[in-house]
Amino acid sequence: MNEKSQGWLATLFSWGKKRQTSESEKLYAAAIEVARRPVFYKDFGVQDSVDGRFDALSLVVILVMRRLKNCGDAGKEISQQLFDSMFADMDLSLREMGAGDIGVSKRVRVMAEAFMGRLEAYVTALDNDDRTALAEALQRNLFRDDKAIDPLTNGAVDYVFALAKEITNLEADSLLAGHLDLS
Repeated sequence: MNEKSQGWLATLFSWGKKRQTSESEKLYAAAIEVARRPVFYKDFGVQDSVDGRFDALSLVVILVMRRLKNCGDAGKEISQQLFDSMFADMDLSLREMGAGDIGVSKRVRVMAEAFMGRLEAYVTALDNDDRTALAEALQRNLFRDDKAIDPLTNGAVDYVFALAKEITNLEADSLLAGHLDLS
């Protein structure tokens, strides 16, 4: 097979697939590590379930994407790739849990829509320094309307604001290189 036809076949078989970079994959792996911190589950009461883990991961990825949007065109591109990495992983995870092709695509679409709603709510609250709005968004999403949990009093709002500040203060070059160096 000649080089020209190999290139054509590669294009054909990769049609519709987003290309993630190693930087976005590293950021995604780091976001997973942050979302697995015991503070979410033991201290704040996030459910240690598929839904709870999705919500904790969504929160961390949103905080990283919020920072990346201020890193120029490269940041916007990596932000999109980070989103793509997350939902490619969601797709794979659902398949590994036994969901069928049709069910997976529907569930991933619903998850992506939920993510976008969370992104809007969290970013708006953080950008406006609105603790009450963030508490309400966390109550609805991260805590699944569990009325026994108050994000304002259990420390979750303070933690999210502190984490957002720490991510915001990361060096752009380091973040664009895929490093999420948090304490």
